[in-house]
Formats: sequence, C-alpha cells, structure tokens
Amino acid sequence: MSSVRVGDALAPLEIPLTRTLIVATAIASRDYQDVHHDPALAVERGSKDIFMNILASNAMVERYVKGWAGPSVRISRLKVRLGAPNYPGDTMTLTGSVSAVDGETVTVAVRGDNSLGAHVIGSVTVELPDLVAAGGAA
Repeated sequence: MSSVRVGDALAPLEIPLTRTLIVATAIASRDYQDVHHDPALAVERGSKDIFMNILASNAMVERYVKGWAGPSVRISRLKVRLGAPNYPGDTMTLTGSVSAVDGETVTVAVRGDNSLGAHVIGSVTVELPDLVAAGGAA
C-alpha cells in the first residue's frame, strides 16, 4: 500500500449470516452460551433466534480491515460497539473509511449493518509499513 488519505473508502464486504457461521464462530471462540447455538433456549431468553457473539463480530471487523490493508499490517487497536443482533438468514455489510493518518499509523472507521440497522460500529488502528501518507511523509 503506497499511499492512504483520510476519507479513502474501503470496498464494502457482504457476509451472509448463516446458522452454521454463527454456531461455528461461537464454538471456535469457546463461547458456549446457549443463545449462540440453541434456538429454543435463545427464544426462551427473549431473543428471536440465536445470534452472533462479540468475538465473532470483532473477528469480522479485523478480517475486513486486514483484507484492505494487506498481510503485512499490524493491528494496534480494535474498538467496537455492538448494536442490532446478527441473526441467521440476514447479511451483514461492512463498510469503512480512513479517518486518520499519522505516519505509518492509520485509523479506519468501520460499520457493519444488517437488516435491523447497525450491528457493529468501531475503529481499527493499524501500522502499515511501506506507507507513504498523502502529503509526502514516508
């Protein structure tokens, strides 16, 4: 990545929210809360269905930014706030834009929306070696 400017947009990424994805990511992160894998118990606890856990949401945001920044990126900070649940059968669309550039440090504002609204809003700060910031700094 040779240059990055504040306001640069990342290409959107659509993630189909399958039941398998939601259950698998909960198990992979060792989150055995029944609301992430048992539809009947999720409903009993007040949800309309199982829903994605926060660790999976964090991973999706990280995947999104790393997909844009490339394999040599180092994430130094990931900060998110959850909103509407990610339920099976929906799609989450991640969007983002560069919100700050300071030398090789770049902050990306990220948002993930589903049919209910904003699922995740946050920012990811990365260190990009070989970055030439817009304006000439190397």
